[in-house]
Amino acid sequence: MSKMPSRIADIMRVSSHREVYEPCDDSFALVDALLADQTNLLNHNPKVCMEIGCGSGYVITSLILLLKEKLPNVHYLATDTNPIAARVTNETLEAHGVSAEVVCTDIASCLEERLAGSVDVMVMNPPYVPTPEYEVGMEGIASAWAGGENGRSVIDRVLPVVDRLLSERGWFYLVTLTSNYPSEICLVMRKKGYASRIVIQRSTEEENLIILKFWRDRDEESVDKETSSSVSFVSQFSRSLSSFMEKQWR
Repeated sequence: MSKMPSRIADIMRVSSHREVYEPCDDSFALVDALLADQTNLLNHNPKVCMEIGCGSGYVITSLILLLKEKLPNVHYLATDTNPIAARVTNETLEAHGVSAEVVCTDIASCLEERLAGSVDVMVMNPPYVPTPEYEVGMEGIASAWAGGENGRSVIDRVLPVVDRLLSERGWFYLVTLTSNYPSEICLVMRKKGYASRIVIQRSTEEENLIILKFWRDRDEESVDKETSSSVSFVSQFSRSLSSFMEKQWR
């Protein structure tokens, strides 16, 4: 009897290196969010999918495996500032019999012109750990977690890039911590015309993870009303998060 193909990457076939971030709770939460949204992703029928900060390749490989059976013609890209991570991602992809265009670059700096307005699904597990600013962008594995003040230095640089690269129907999945002030991130994106929701909230011994999903909201009047009062928007998000956490604990 033949073995059924895996729906997500097999952790035993994920390549590794001491200078590359290995899949951990945040990686698993992001992939679980994609699993939870798989039906929507398939119906969305993306043409271009992209991961920023691919690390070991666990997430982009899982995304490909989730979609490839029903959507065989999607173009996948993955970027990382760490050349060793780019190599490891390629090894992980190869070990699972799938492929993607892997580019060593800072966020998407050499791809912005080519990909502007064309990415239908983007995912990112950013360096979100609050650290001193001087640690941000260091060489090697530290670049995978050092997020600067409030863990937002890289996230805040990425958001304008996301806005430029996403297609009109583009979706963006982002890993955050509560210490990153996710309500403020949602407000920043709301002012750019994006709606958002919490896909997964997960508490571990060390951190409280929140996976956010963003998409363009065509109701401009609604955007204007909601962003006219930042306090109101943040309060609304906090209530949403509290309600989401209560449902998970029941």
